[in-house]
Amino acid sequence: MKDILTVMQFTIADMVKRKSFIISTLLILVLIVIGFNVPNMIKSIQGEDRTVEKLLIVDNDNIFEGNLELLKQDNLEYEIETEKATFDEIKEKIENGNIASAMIIEKQDNDVKIRYIVKSATMMDGVPQYLVSTINSLYSNMQINKLGLTPEQIQSITPNFEFTLEQTEEEEAKGNVLVMMLMSLVLFYAIYFCAYQVSSSITTEKTSKIMETLVTSTSPRTIVLGKTIGIGIVGLIQLILIVGTALISAKSCLDPEILNSALDMSNITPYLGIITIVYFIFGYFEYALLYALTGSTVSKPEDIQSANTPVALIAVIGFYLSYFTMMNPTSELNVFASLFPISSPFCMPFRIMMGLATGKDVAISIAILIATILVIARIAIKIYSNAILNYGTKMSFKDIINMYKSK
Repeated sequence: MKDILTVMQFTIADMVKRKSFIISTLLILVLIVIGFNVPNMIKSIQGEDRTVEKLLIVDNDNIFEGNLELLKQDNLEYEIETEKATFDEIKEKIENGNIASAMIIEKQDNDVKIRYIVKSATMMDGVPQYLVSTINSLYSNMQINKLGLTPEQIQSITPNFEFTLEQTEEEEAKGNVLVMMLMSLVLFYAIYFCAYQVSSSITTEKTSKIMETLVTSTSPRTIVLGKTIGIGIVGLIQLILIVGTALISAKSCLDPEILNSALDMSNITPYLGIITIVYFIFGYFEYALLYALTGSTVSKPEDIQSANTPVALIAVIGFYLSYFTMMNPTSELNVFASLFPISSPFCMPFRIMMGLATGKDVAISIAILIATILVIARIAIKIYSNAILNYGTKMSFKDIINMYKSK
């Protein structure tokens, strides 16, 4: 145990002293703070008293019988002007910057034609839908009033429709999907890149011959566990810093209404936080031990990328299996992803957040994950013990299998 602590302390000190680690962590934290301050920056640049675009509505045939003045009372994000004008006069006003756009209302047989005029239009532009719906409602109300209907009759013609979404399945997903996906990305980043550091650290130490000193001082098993735990602690601290900075920035910089609608945190509980940390630890151990195995089979830093490719593919498959099944969280595939050991660290915390996972589901998922870690640890430590002092060419898959079979 003392040797493991010694290796762990050495690894932590080595990690936090690296310029790449310090710069990347600071850069991430700065980008998070800047990202949450973007709305405030835009407000500051535009100013509180930014110019409201002017919209000229021309009703030369008096189709709306003067009721267009009512639009000035609505909050249409425009300064509404109504007057009679020709197309050439409208064009001149737009060219001179007196107005931003205009609407010409014309009677055409039994229909009403509205021409929306702007200075320059692209294929992506169109008539703003809220203007269309507002003018349609104004005209419909005007015609209904002409019929002399009672309020009850008007209510029967234009009822308020209330739409609700229901499902036949008994399980119902709760929670904000955006928050789940963002947290899934953060968790994947933390597990994947922290685990990757194990492989990079081992190969670097082999290249600098530090590994020879470590092996003569303690056992390979102690080195694997010590380095894995040390890098995991650093990664966990980095994860807490990132999530903490994001939460503080969101609370400080975002409007409360935007924060509550887009980033609803009501389902984030202490229990969920503890479970997320547990899955981070187990998920990290799972991938870190795989990376320890690949790191011990190469002797040159330039070979790390190719050696790590199989593990990277497994991690990406596990992440996407979890990520895309969130679109249908009550599906059997999502249940499978929460139990499958390569994807459960990214999936199960968010099934808990959605209120879909029972205590039994969590216990089974963790048991499968621990069993997988023990199997990987046994294989990884044995191959690591035989391959750690290999300074030849990169080993093939066949060489690795033969090394595992050897005593």
